[in-house]
Order: sequence, then structure tokens, then C-alpha cells
Amino acid sequence: MNDIDAWVWWLVGAAALGIPLVVTAMPEFGMFAVGAVAAAVAAGLGFGVVIQVLAFAVVSVALIAVVRPIAARHGRQPQLATGVDALKGRQAVVMERVDGSGGRIKLAGEIWSARSLDTGRAYDVGQEVDVVDIEGATAIVI
Repeated sequence: MNDIDAWVWWLVGAAALGIPLVVTAMPEFGMFAVGAVAAAVAAGLGFGVVIQVLAFAVVSVALIAVVRPIAARHGRQPQLATGVDALKGRQAVVMERVDGSGGRIKLAGEIWSARSLDTGRAYDVGQEVDVVDIEGATAIVI
């Protein structure tokens, strides 16, 4: 196998590594493919097999060590709470006395039925309460 054949084989290997990248969406395959391209460049410049393999290994490992943590950090997106989940943890104002059996609060500009989490506790009109849960159309407050 002469030098021309070596760089072609490295490019074939890079293309072969690109297929699982597309199919599985695992970026590591792309990093290995870039390593294979680096080895193809080394082969095209006339370096021996040892340098080619070292170029493949060094570039692949460097990309995995540097790019993968950055990509993983950017891949974690905070989950946005929507619907009733967005109301949990918010403060509300008592509109009608709230106790263990019921009452009314103003939450996010709307009037909600509510009941206290602690059945022995009652909240009077005007008091601020925290919403800890939503059960159906009833806010559970403390």
C-alpha cells in the first residue's frame, strides 16, 4: 500500500465513521472522523503509518477531551415549567378565608379555589400564601 492509497483509506474510514454519526447522533463518531481526516493529511504529506496512527489518536482524543465537555454543558437546557407546574412555588393573596376544607386565592391574576396543606391551619383575607401544589383546579397552599 503506497502513500496515496493510505490517505484514501483514511478518508474512507472518516466517511465510514460519519455514517454512525448521522444514524446515532453520537458526536464522538464525528470526532473520530476528524481524527481520520488528520491521519489522511499526514499520509498525504508522506508520513509513515506510525505518525498517521498517532495523528488519528491525538486529534481524536483531543477533540473528545475538549469538545465533548463543552457540548455536554450546552446540551443541558433548563426545563421551563409550563401550565400548572409554573404556578407551583408562586405566591398568592387570600381572597376568601382558606383552611383545610377550602377557600379562594388570587394566583397569577386569576381567582383559584384553594385549601391549606395543613388542615389545622387557616389563612385570612389579605394574607400572602405560597402555592405548593395544584390538585385539579384547587391550589394547595402554606
